[in-house]
Amino acid sequence: MESQMSRPGHLTAHQTARMLGVTLTGLRSIVHRGQLTRSGGSPRQPWYKSTDVAALLVDRRTRDAA
Repeated sequence: MESQMSRPGHLTAHQTARMLGVTLTGLRSIVHRGQLTRSGGSPRQPWYKSTDVAALLVDRRTRDAA
């Protein structure tokens, strides 16, 4: 179940995965590889800074275009 509550400027795991076009498992892999860092929430419902997610999205799109 997706939690709708997060701090301003932050995204839930579900929102982050949707923006990056990955599953929650894929998002966990991205975090495990150190490409994205949790910024709050709880271990079961982490939050991510929207600016970090946007930067990762730009980096991924730039890399894919190259």
